[in-house]
Amino acid sequence: MQLKLGVRWQTEGRDLDARVAPLLRAIAKTGSLNQAVRVLRMSYRHAWGLLGVAERALGQPLVDLQRGRGARLSALGEKFVAVDDAAAALLDREFGVTVRSLSRERALRRVANPLVVHASHDLALTELRDLMSRTSEPAFELHVRGSLECLADLAHDACEIAGFHVPDLSTGAGAFDSYRPWLKSRSIRLVNFVTRRQGLMVARGNPRRIYSLPDLAANGARFINRQTGSGTRLCFDHLLGRERIRPSQIKGYQTEEFTHAAVAATVASGMADAGFGIEAAARQHGLDFVPVATERYFLATRARTLTTARMKALLEALRSSVFRKRCEALPGYAAPDIGEVILPRDLLPAT
Repeated sequence: MQLKLGVRWQTEGRDLDARVAPLLRAIAKTGSLNQAVRVLRMSYRHAWGLLGVAERALGQPLVDLQRGRGARLSALGEKFVAVDDAAAALLDREFGVTVRSLSRERALRRVANPLVVHASHDLALTELRDLMSRTSEPAFELHVRGSLECLADLAHDACEIAGFHVPDLSTGAGAFDSYRPWLKSRSIRLVNFVTRRQGLMVARGNPRRIYSLPDLAANGARFINRQTGSGTRLCFDHLLGRERIRPSQIKGYQTEEFTHAAVAATVASGMADAGFGIEAAARQHGLDFVPVATERYFLATRARTLTTARMKALLEALRSSVFRKRCEALPGYAAPDIGEVILPRDLLPAT
């Protein structure tokens, strides 16, 4: 893995999304937001949300969109890219040789086959990867998938660890039905990871007065959903069923994004009135949050993987006090029993 220095922009102590600068460069190069998102493999809605959040933080537009004439950077957008490029060049000129030397030393220390992790999008897991990347411990390759897809990948040996999350038992035993087929193997073991609060992300001040799931249906709020097969979508669908709310009653139910951050950015940009996801993502985007459910996040693996040096290093890192503090600093997160290994039957309620 190569080490790299980067530029980070902040306004009033909050980081701007690191994807803003690449998006502006792509718009400048292609002359079109549509073309830019294709180059970056980003949804148009997500790109629009990123621009909206950045422009509100900076107080001026970064891009001029002209009907039938594509898009071009505003004066501020051009200055933003120019300063970002200049800062990156300065870092490389002053420290590039040292960083590349560290990268070579690091490569010699690392194992050639890092753990392959397919996991549902989670901020704490990203923190764990970043923490381990700063040491000589074996790293892991993180690929974001829906919870069910991750478990299916583990069953077919496409990964060594599957990160997934399930609702708290208080939501009812039916919430676990989709997970049961993938957790039947006797070789599967679960590692307790974190708990997270899930709920409704709404604009600051909650102008649409959305305080519960029935409010989504009652006042015609524009909703942004997670993709089919994600743990968050499964949880949301289960909660709708418990409230006897039909998906057709939710305006925007079929409109999907693939991460909590993308949902939060869509709401923050004003393109949706509400989304469903984790509290930490809502707070990062300056949104209000209405808690609805608590869920448990697990790392599934095979018993044989637990005996490997790479997995032991990962468990040591996530059980550390340093990582626990990082987890508990994330809004809505807690880390009780983190690192404890259990059997699937200890998780799933009896039927």
